[in-house]
Order: sequence, then C-alpha cells, then structure tokens
Amino acid sequence: MESTLQQEATLEQAIDLGLRQDEFEMIKEILGRTPNFTETAVYSVMWSEHCSYKNSIVWLKTLPKDGPHMLVKAGEENAGMVDIGGGLGCVFKIESHNHPSALEPYQGAATGVGGINRDIFTMGARPIAQLNSLRFGNIENDRTKWLVKGVTKGIGDYGNAFGIPIVGGEVFFDDSYNTNPLVNAFSAGIIDSKKVISAKASGPGNPVFIVGSATGKDGIAGAAFASKDITEDSANDLPSVQVGDPFMEKLLLEATMELAQTDAIRGMQDMGAAGITCSTCEMSAGGNVGMDIQLDLVPTRQDNMLPYEILLSESQERMLVVVAKGQEDVVKRIFDKWDLHAEEIGVVTDSDRVRYFMHGEMVGDVPAESLVLGGGAPQYNREYKEPAYYQEFKKFNMDDVKQPEDLKEVAFKMLQLPNIASKRWVYEQYDSMVGTKTMTTNRPSDAGIVNIKGTNKALAMTVDCNSRYVNADPEVGTMIAVSEAARNIVCSGGIPSAITNCLNFGNPYNPESFWQFVGAIKGMSTACLKFETPVTGGNVSFYNQTVKDGVEIPVFPTPTIGMIGILEDKDRIMTLDFKLKGDLIFIIGDCVNDIASSEYLATYHGIKASPAPHFDLEKEYAMQNMVKGLIQNELINAAHDVADGGLYITLVEMSFPRELGFDIVTDSEIREDAFLFGESQGRVVVTVNEDHEEDFIEFMIDSGVSFTLLGHVTKGKMMVDDEHFGFVTEAKELYNNALGKLLEN
Repeated sequence: MESTLQQEATLEQAIDLGLRQDEFEMIKEILGRTPNFTETAVYSVMWSEHCSYKNSIVWLKTLPKDGPHMLVKAGEENAGMVDIGGGLGCVFKIESHNHPSALEPYQGAATGVGGINRDIFTMGARPIAQLNSLRFGNIENDRTKWLVKGVTKGIGDYGNAFGIPIVGGEVFFDDSYNTNPLVNAFSAGIIDSKKVISAKASGPGNPVFIVGSATGKDGIAGAAFASKDITEDSANDLPSVQVGDPFMEKLLLEATMELAQTDAIRGMQDMGAAGITCSTCEMSAGGNVGMDIQLDLVPTRQDNMLPYEILLSESQERMLVVVAKGQEDVVKRIFDKWDLHAEEIGVVTDSDRVRYFMHGEMVGDVPAESLVLGGGAPQYNREYKEPAYYQEFKKFNMDDVKQPEDLKEVAFKMLQLPNIASKRWVYEQYDSMVGTKTMTTNRPSDAGIVNIKGTNKALAMTVDCNSRYVNADPEVGTMIAVSEAARNIVCSGGIPSAITNCLNFGNPYNPESFWQFVGAIKGMSTACLKFETPVTGGNVSFYNQTVKDGVEIPVFPTPTIGMIGILEDKDRIMTLDFKLKGDLIFIIGDCVNDIASSEYLATYHGIKASPAPHFDLEKEYAMQNMVKGLIQNELINAAHDVADGGLYITLVEMSFPRELGFDIVTDSEIREDAFLFGESQGRVVVTVNEDHEEDFIEFMIDSGVSFTLLGHVTKGKMMVDDEHFGFVTEAKELYNNALGKLLEN
C-alpha cells in the first residue's frame, strides 16, 4: 500500500498551489505518470511566474547581453559581472521584494536586502554597496506611513547590522501604489575576476551541503505568493513572508569568503525563492547533473516538518554548496568556526534527475531541466493591446493649462512635494559610511561613488525610473529611465558600463498591462544598445496591483534601472554643488516648451493625462558625451542633471550643499513655468569658473551640442528674471523637513 507521501496529487490540489490545468497535464506528460503532492508542490513554485518567468522570458531574451565590459552575462550565474580592470570584476544585481513588503513591511524589506546580498557573495564577491528603489501610495494615508516606516526601518536595520553602506536610491509616491508598494534592492560587490564561484553543480559523487541557518516554516511557497494578485484576503498569506537575521548573514558572508579561498567548492547558490527546491534543481540543470537529497538531514527549526515544507521553505541566510569529495572537513571546520550549520544532505549524481528522500523513502523524483527557467518550464506568448488611455494622453495641449501668476509661490510648493523634497528622513536611517568606501557622503554627486581600495578607480552606481513617464509611454519612458541612469553616472565623472533591471508590472494576463511590459522591453533594448550598457540580469515582478470589487488596478509600470559605471580616476569625481560666487551657470542640451508628465503638471495642477516629456535619444547621447569631455578636460566644476521638478529643482539642489544661490534669466521663447518646472530630457546644468569661460565656450561650439548661459552663482540669493525667489537657507529648511513632517503628521 502506498504511503500518504507517495499518493498521487489531484488537479484540485495543483490548482490550489497555483498551477493551471494544462500545466498539470504537462507535468504528467513529463513524468509519464501523475505526480505526488510533494512533486506537484515542487513544480508549483518552480513554474510560478516568480521563478520561471514563463510570461516574460520570450521578451527578456530580446534584451542586449553583450558589451565592452561583460565577464558574466545574464542567466549564466547568480548575478552579472563586468570587468573594472586590474583583474577585478564588479558583481551586481537588483531584485524585488514587493509582495512580502506589502503585508509585513519590516521583514519584507529586510529579507529583500539579505537576499540580494547573498546573490553577490555566493559568487565569491564581497558586497561593497547597496542602493534601493522604493514606491509607495498616497503619503497622507495612514497605511502608506506605516509601510514607509516599516520598509525604511527594515532596510536600515538589516543593512546597518550586515555592515554594507547604502549609497543612494530613490523614493516615489503615487496613488497607484496604495495597496502594493514596490521594494527593489540593489547590491554590488568586488571580486578577483578569476575566482568566480559558479552556481552550477559538477562532479558526480561530490557531496552536497546546506550551510547557514536552520530551515523553518517561514516563507513556505513565497514564490507562488509573489506570483498572484494582492487582494483583501492576502493577509492570510502572511506565513509566506520570511524572517531575516542580519547577524547570521554577516557570519555567513565571512564564512563564505573564507571558504572561497580554498579549493573545496565546486558550486554554490543562495537559497532565495523556492528554497531548497530552486537551488537543487537549478544547480543540477546548470551542470547537466542530478542530485540525491536526504531531507531528514536538513537542520530544521520545527519538529516533524513535512517534505514539501522543507523543500519550499524560504527561510533566510541559507545556501547550497557542492563540495569536492574529500574536502568535507574543510567546509565543516570553517562553518564550525563561524558557529553556523554545515550539514551534508546529499550527493551529485550522473543522472539528469533530482530525487528527494525522507527517512530512506523517496518522496520526489523530477528531471531538473523540466523545472528551470529557459529549460523545460513553460514559455508563453501573452496577448497584448494598446490601452485607450495612451492615445488620450497624447491629446494633451499645454495651452489649456494656465500659467500661475506667482511662480515664486509655485517654486516653494514644489520644494515640499513628497516626490521632490529631500529624502533625508529615509536615508538618515541608513548607514552610508560603514566600510569606509563611500566617497560621496560629503561630496554630493548624481550617483553613489564607492572607492575600490588599492586602485586609482572608483565605481559609480545609481537606480532610476520615473514611472509616471513609463505609464504615459512605456517605450519612451523606459528609454528615459536608462538614459537618466547613464546621465547620473556621466555627471559623476563615470563611464556607464552595464545595467541590471527590476521590472515591476501588473497582471501579465491583462493585455493592457502586458502591452506596458512589452513597450518597456523595447525601449530598454533601444537605449541600452545606444549607451553600450548591456543587461546583466535582474528580476521580473508581475501581479503588482490591487483587485477591488473584481477590478484590477495595476501600479504604474516601473522598470527600475540599476546601472554601474567606472571612474578611471577617482580624483576626478564630479560633484553637483555650486563652488564659488561668480561662477557661470550653463545648461547643456535643448530647452523645450514642455510640461508633459512633469511633477508640476501632475501634482500642482492635478493633471494626470499627458504624454511622456520631450525626449530625443540621439541628442541625449551626444549631450552625455559632451559632459564626459568637459569633465575630462577639467572645464567645469559642478554638474547636475535636470530631472524631477525641472530646472528650478536642479538649481536649488546645487545651491544647498554650500548655501550659495543663483541669478538666472529664462528664455523669452519658452513659457516661464515650462522653463523652470518642465521635465524635457537631455539636459545638464554645469558651472564654469570665469577663468575657464573662453575655453569652455570654444569646446562647446566645436561639439555642436546646444548650450545656454543661464546666469551666475550668488552668495545666497535666488534670483529669476530679476525677481527675488528667496534665500537658499529658507528653501533648504523647507526642502529638508517636508517629508518628515508629512510622515510624522
């Protein structure tokens, strides 16, 4: 008589686990029989959207993966890697932890930080810096305030305790995120490029170890939970949220770094989504081998855990390690030293199957390749269609918007908007100095700059996406996101190298949501090819929406771009702050009569329906090359890109660090509100010492790139067209404290 563990699963169970009827039939065909419950559970998580990318992989394959600095391409290992010279590589990646953070913001955000750092150090790279990109709903809602505080504290507590500085990020508020916030975490590490640890298993007969923390019931089926809508019943899924321990992760990091110096490792992978299931199947499929795993040997936190619970648990701070046979004592000795579990739970086999055993009884037998992304997991071509709003947004006419009489009043209101005001309330909870590698704490720059010790180089890194632009026009908006990331790197003195992405969208079965996704992929490809910044990998997060009364309300489509750049000479970091009274202020790039999709239009005027702002990729590219030349030739002493809030916000942000002001003249051919607050793309403000004015102008004329003299730096007044716009000190006070007041009110 069959045991209960070996009984066949039913279609009803499969559907409850998130599989479709046709997928259950596919599994039966692959196995040549009906799967048992444990096997069905394994397929349910591995074929979930979160793990298999079954609805996105067809389009992800179209993204550019080759570039001048690539060492590890997308899909080859846990994260991508670029060459930074001198035998060193930079490993970096961004991932989402949206659904867990919506239900339990502290642990959801904390474990997102932990997971992305493990992806870095399982390759043998030591993490050196983190960034994050956060999206929340209306800041006046009590739930939004709770989410902001929980997410921020979770990121800060985990990152600070783990000991990796957070060197930048972004925070954006919009009603579309009221139920479903977005928490995207980025990490970068440095490695000897010849010592990369593979995520592929190898060597039949080699033992398989689980290392780190014990396995509990937290996070069970978290991958499946992340692959469905958030509804009023989602609180019932709270057990799907993992619980993190940053001190345990710090020990795991140091043990891994020590293990990496031995020749004992034959493969290693983080246990993130789908836990043991994912790591055993992906490592086996990657190395064209199999594994036999004894689940009863896995250290557990609870007694009598069932096989599927052990397999699907997403307990944090765990990794799977394939060890060279005969080197078992090396691994045990290192992990004993750091007071961590290191238990041998299986062996690599020369088959193509992963077999799971419990007390000697086989409870699962699956072909590894059938479960993994790009292998036997389903791949779907989803239907997509242009939503009606897209053409409606294009009908926007700026002439229908009356320009306010008092632009000084507008300017001071803009400074206090949650999407414009300083995010100091957030970032002061993060430690940006731990590790002593951060170079921009007291030298403000458009990107985070991290020192590469022992070299003359530094890394520049940024995360960018204006999701309002993407919602207005997914293709153009995503091109802008890539371009702004490159612009931030360039304005800091770096050369853009490569990107990682976090693609946050609504339900892929909704043709209009999927149209946004397809447009974003097309725009990303176009811009990445132009800037020679290939996509090294990342994360797709669908089902970011609210279902209310049977109606889907998706978040703004948010393809977050994380970009790495290289500074060949760290003595040439370019900062954004005004340096001296009397320095000349120039804007490089075209000033256009445009307020479309600007914060000014959306928030001050309350007009949400407008196209993406003016953008020209060719001119953007030429402008960025010009800024590179100006920095290399030491012709400017400050640079800051024009982005959210427009030119006025750019100028005040340049004023704040040294409390120097500006005196500028607007363009008579452009509406004054558009000149000050419009967000047309491809513009950078620079300052030039008067002694370099002639050389600067000569350099610019030869380039053919547009440039305009705006005015000069003052001692502390802000002047626009001879009208006094107040003093920098009072503007700075409003800007610095607005977000905190809104959150604490």
